[in-house]
Amino acid sequence: MAEVLITVRLAPPATLETAMRHLGLTEDDVDTAYGLVPVDPGKNLYVLRVTEDAGRRVGDSDAGAADGGPYSDPPIEPYGPPR
Repeated sequence: MAEVLITVRLAPPATLETAMRHLGLTEDDVDTAYGLVPVDPGKNLYVLRVTEDAGRRVGDSDAGAADGGPYSDPPIEPYGPPR
């Protein structure tokens, strides 16, 4: 299943577990290996990778608990042959 990124604002100390609790997500919804990545810790902004269904459910909407998203998460690969 495809995955997307969502942003969330969390009071310190921010952890993946607190993000999951805040958003109402389970381990099946979240890429736990990706974890909770600080985007702007000074503004308490973090990103996590979730399933598309979870991204739609908690994404940036009137009913959603996320701060932003869902955003696409395309693979990053080198362009052209290795040098």
